[in-house]
Parts: sequence; structure tokens; C-alpha cells
Amino acid sequence: MRIGIIATRLSGTDGVSLEVAKWVQVLRNAGHELYYCAGELGGYAATGTLIPRMHFTDREVYALTQAAFAKKNTISPEQLLDEILRLSAEMKAPLLSFIRENQLDCLIVQNVLAIPMNLPLAHCITEISAESDIPVVAHNHDYYWERERYQISQLPSFLETYFPADLPNVKHVSINSIAQQRLKRRRGIDSVVIPNVFDFEKPVPELTDKRQSFRSALKLSTSEPLIVQPTRVIQRKGIELAIELLCGMDMKHPKLFITHAAGDEGLDYWHWIQHEARMMGVELILADQFVKDTAGPNSFTLADVYLNANLVTYPSLYEGFGNALIEAVYFKRPVVVNRYPVYNSDIRPLGFNFIELEGYVDDAAIKDANQMIHSMNAARDIVENNFEIARKHFSMETLETKLLNVLEKLI
Repeated sequence: MRIGIIATRLSGTDGVSLEVAKWVQVLRNAGHELYYCAGELGGYAATGTLIPRMHFTDREVYALTQAAFAKKNTISPEQLLDEILRLSAEMKAPLLSFIRENQLDCLIVQNVLAIPMNLPLAHCITEISAESDIPVVAHNHDYYWERERYQISQLPSFLETYFPADLPNVKHVSINSIAQQRLKRRRGIDSVVIPNVFDFEKPVPELTDKRQSFRSALKLSTSEPLIVQPTRVIQRKGIELAIELLCGMDMKHPKLFITHAAGDEGLDYWHWIQHEARMMGVELILADQFVKDTAGPNSFTLADVYLNANLVTYPSLYEGFGNALIEAVYFKRPVVVNRYPVYNSDIRPLGFNFIELEGYVDDAAIKDANQMIHSMNAARDIVENNFEIARKHFSMETLETKLLNVLEKLI
């Protein structure tokens, strides 16, 4: 089939873009022709169709989002809706051209109908789906009711209509069982669960001299442990728990390296955790300037980060699934994880062995973390067992079976 993949952004190392890359691999291997359309393109999607208005950072789109979820009305709901319809109409023509010129048989829409970061785009995609009857797979990574910042809205009816759209030609995919159940209860919409995965059949890369130079780029001595927080700097990542953990650990100069930039959801949280870190004597270092999609003379990939890490912190308060957690398991790193709801429901019962937090840092977690960074032998059996569990449940073969089954039933 000729399949169009649509998103606000298909670029970089954010969770959605990384997960789409795995879907791309499976679909290509199955012989499908893929075409991309987004407001930002890179990597596997670099040659796609660029429609800048589709990006959630577009000036007018961003202003609409801010107004729609403001605690006080800055613009009337009627005016908001008029602006949404205007921008939706503006995107419709280029999107229809993308579909027609590439003679697409099916669309895969990435998170557009789940999280309201681009309200006009969701309206546009829904309208096109209803009018054309083209088969659509809606890959829903984050539903709006799962995010605190979307709980207050000036357009509740709009959200209930378009996030997600309920149409006979749209098949919804949730990434965990909690989201699946809530979608059914809230909207009466059925969805298939396809978890985030990793290619566990691919050999784990070797720690070459080039990869090892990542530590030098960070100005980290060979004797200092590299403790990595492989996430964006946003509040639900619970980075303050990682700071508290490092504060209690046996290190002269504790440093926490964060792989992604601050700013996706504003800078208030970044400023707050910087203050917390200073108070606790922990140095926070953003490593995003070095971590890129592909390695270069002065850049490194997430694989390089994991291979050098002595410990990975993942103290999220909420996650749709947990990409970075599964990545850390693949690279056989010990992990500190907060027991967020989806971890409890879909991951923990499988038998993984992580250093667990329950919303706070206790002495047992500090003791176990100290042991892990000072003795990789202590972690060897644990990380090998975690790898085998993940290979069984979260492999590319799991994705292939589930995704191709969805397409077969939809077409």
C-alpha cells in the first residue's frame, strides 16, 4: 500500500518521532510505500512534504492553544472556533494535495487526534477523513485528559468531538491498557493496544573509542559515574526525584546529565529544578547540544549516551508508556524508575527488576543506586534478565504482528 504518515513533527529524538521510526521500519519491511507530511521533517522523513503550519510551535497555532487552555478567557470561544476553522481551511488544500499527488491508500496519523497541541490540524484531519472516507490509523500516544495542562479548556465540546474523532474509517491505537480503557469509558471508542517497542534482535553496539569520547565531551573523568536522565525537561518527568536521589548517594560532586533540551513546555520547571539542585549540591547539565539524531565529529546519539551510562534515572510521575525505560533495558543499564501508573499496569507485572521509587526517595533506593554505580558486576544478572523479558514482550516482532493486523482489518 501507499501510506501517508502525518504528524506535527517527524524529526529529532522526542518519543513520538522515535516510535514512528519503528513503525516505518516495520511497514517498509512489509513492502509498503511510505510518504511523510509534518510541520518539521528530519531523519527518515526528511524528504517528505513540509507544511509549517502543522507544527505546534507555529505562531498562530501556538497562540490559539494558549488561549484555548487559559484559565481566564482572553478571547471568546466563538472567536477561538472561528480562528480554528480559518487555519484548518488553510491547511486543508496542501494536505489534500499530499494525499492525491502520492495516490495514498491509507493514512497513519501520529498523535494529532489525541493531544491538542494543534487544534486546527485535528479539525482538518477529521474533516478530510470524513469527506474522503480514506482509511486512517490514529496512533494516539497521549490523550488530552492525561495531561494536567489541558484540564481547563474554553472549548470542551470541541475536544470531545475531535480528540479523538470517532469515525467508521478511523481505527484507533492506544499505547497502553489504561489509555485503552479510559478511551472506551469516556467516548465509547474501541482501540487496539500496541506498546512502544525496541529492536531487541539487533546486537547491542560496542562501546568504541569514539562512543567513549562522549564522556570527554561532557568533561567527565573516567572515575566519575555518568548518571543520565534521558528525557525532556518537563514537570511530569519528576526530575526532582533524580536530584534527591543523587543528593543522598556516595559521590563527591554529584552530576545529573539530561539528554534533551528545556523549553518544550516553558522554562518554569527548568528554573525550579535548577534551584532544587543547587540547594541539594547536585550539578544539572543539559547534554542536548551533544545528543543528535546521527553521530558526527562533535555529536553523539542516544545509543552513545546509554552505552556510557552507569545508571539511568527515570522517575516519571506519568508516562504514556516509557520509551526511555525500554531503551535503557536494551542497552543493559541499571534503572531507577518511579512507579507511574502505566509502569504498574503494563510493565512491572512482567517481572522486571529496577530500583523502584514510590513518589519519594528512600534509603533503600539510595543504597541500591550506590551499589549499581560502584559495581557493574552487581548489575550484570539484573540487566541481562531485564533484557530477556523486554525482548519477549516489547520487540519489533510484537509491533509487526499487531500493526499489520490493524492494517489488514482496516483496508
